[in-house]
Amino acid sequence: MFTNVEIYSKSNCVFCDKAKNYFNQNNIPFTEHNVEIQEIFDSLMQRNPNARTMPQIFIDNELIGGYTDLVEWLKS
Repeated sequence: MFTNVEIYSKSNCVFCDKAKNYFNQNNIPFTEHNVEIQEIFDSLMQRNPNARTMPQIFIDNELIGGYTDLVEWLKS
């Protein structure tokens, strides 16, 4: 279904956990990037300068957005 899933997340983030749980429950592998590490945060800002909330989800290098954006994207 998906070949490359990336989740930019941070600790103590309920919506980050929901997104990761969705992928885990559906056996979809993903790469998690911890934005609490400055270099990773900087990388996210280069990919999506408008990111203001977590998580930020990319599927096959396409920005999906946050968890609620993922839910809407999956419905379409």
